[in-house]
Amino acid sequence: MNTMSSTIYQILEWITRFAYLQLLWICFTLAGGILLGILPATIAMYAIMRCWLRGETEIAIFKSFWKYYKNDFLKSNQLGVFLLVIFAFIGLDLYYIHETSNTILSWTSAPLFAFIILFLLFVFYLFPAFVHYDLRNFALMKNAFLIMLIHPLHSLLMILCLASLVVIMRVLPALAFIFGASSFAFITMWLSLHAFNRMQKKG
Repeated sequence: MNTMSSTIYQILEWITRFAYLQLLWICFTLAGGILLGILPATIAMYAIMRCWLRGETEIAIFKSFWKYYKNDFLKSNQLGVFLLVIFAFIGLDLYYIHETSNTILSWTSAPLFAFIILFLLFVFYLFPAFVHYDLRNFALMKNAFLIMLIHPLHSLLMILCLASLVVIMRVLPALAFIFGASSFAFITMWLSLHAFNRMQKKG
């Protein structure tokens, strides 16, 4: 009975941690006016998740979140400019493909969707790499892209796990608000850390 009680307590404790981290992510995103706050808040969330996955479970969550948010505010928003440009490019391409009936242009849709998938996978590795490696943004993006290419199995697992998460969140929308971002960060950080560790052993 004691073992069962201890297990239940640990599960509830982790549920509370994930919900609290999600709340901090939302609050700090809003504090930065959304546009300037979302990237630093996301980086801070990933940094906390990395600490937890590395066994540092007793850190002061709010204090650590604020430290990462403040320290990486400028660097993360510089990276955000690059991401915003790519997302804008994808959005414009999708708009033109949707609006035109030109047969020649429609042939571009397949490579575009392949590019979108590769870009999303790249982003999935980018945030974990940001908090794991102390690199400038250009070297960071190069590193994340190479890791994505070298570890296709991890990338496939990310897609499957995140797709399952999306299905669950669509069935239970309240969970998306309470745990959506933190669960997403946990999955991508966990698989990325495994890929990073494998690269380190090989190196």
